[in-house]
Amino acid sequence: MTLTLPKAELHLHLEGAMTPDLVRLFAARNGITVEDGLYDENDRYIWADFPQFLDCYDRASGVIRTRQDYSDLTCHYLVQQAKIGALYVELFCSPSHAAMQGLSFDDHLLAVADGIDQAYQQSGIIGRIVMTCVRHLGPEQAVDVARQTVACSHPYIVGFGMGGNESLFTQKDFYPAYKLAADAGLGCTTHAGEVVGPESVWDAIDHLPVDRIGHGVRAIEDEKLVAELAKRGIVLEVCPGSNIALSVYPDYQSHPLRKLYDAGVKVTLGSDDPPFFHTTLADEYQRASDLFGFTDDELRGMTRTALQAAYVDAETKAVLLAKCD
Repeated sequence: MTLTLPKAELHLHLEGAMTPDLVRLFAARNGITVEDGLYDENDRYIWADFPQFLDCYDRASGVIRTRQDYSDLTCHYLVQQAKIGALYVELFCSPSHAAMQGLSFDDHLLAVADGIDQAYQQSGIIGRIVMTCVRHLGPEQAVDVARQTVACSHPYIVGFGMGGNESLFTQKDFYPAYKLAADAGLGCTTHAGEVVGPESVWDAIDHLPVDRIGHGVRAIEDEKLVAELAKRGIVLEVCPGSNIALSVYPDYQSHPLRKLYDAGVKVTLGSDDPPFFHTTLADEYQRASDLFGFTDDELRGMTRTALQAAYVDAETKAVLLAKCD
């Protein structure tokens, strides 16, 4: 059964883990009134297209105001994942989002680290941080984020990444930020091949020091690119539920997860912004079994791929791989 299989997640945006329950809790704690129309009576976020999703995301995460909020959010998400067999989660953390809520780089970081510690004490799950810049805020702000990330050298920060609007700037524009991160020994990943086609993946793998791609599914449109990803061993952090919710693909039958896997590309499963896309990490593993025909052995192999591609230190990675087996 997929529920009992060991799992690992490399693609999760921390603010994107905000459930309506947490929105209500943080809003009450911080004296904020939540406007109607954010979620329905079944606690499903209400949005119909990508701009509405972004607005919904910003409204939900707008109730996060304090270190305790970030700490509680981190701990809550990790403990929930431990219950479904997750051994390890890398959290995409955006200092730029935290700054919009009035939190400094250090306050945000220490709050997330505290949540990681609490979750480990409660459940044994290991969490780590991939600091992310926001693409549509531009290359200069990305350099600022990279500088702060490198300067603090916190042991829980294991990687550097980039989210945001794929259609603005090029991947190459962000090389200075990525060089800072890579030179400091951080693992590097970037979003590509989701909203924009295979050319965005080429742009990333040709110009940035990345060994993982967030999403990357539209690489399937270019046979040469698929072969190159397989040859280089570049790992795709695939989030099928997100891709369907955002209409990257119309249905699971047309989603290329299985084709990429069969072509020898290393793939992992992530939930991206789970409550917004009405999914969970457990759902992603279950659908991989039910809809894509992955066996339990193949799914366990996918977890191993995620752990091998994780940016965590070698000693911890060895412990996690032993647990997976």
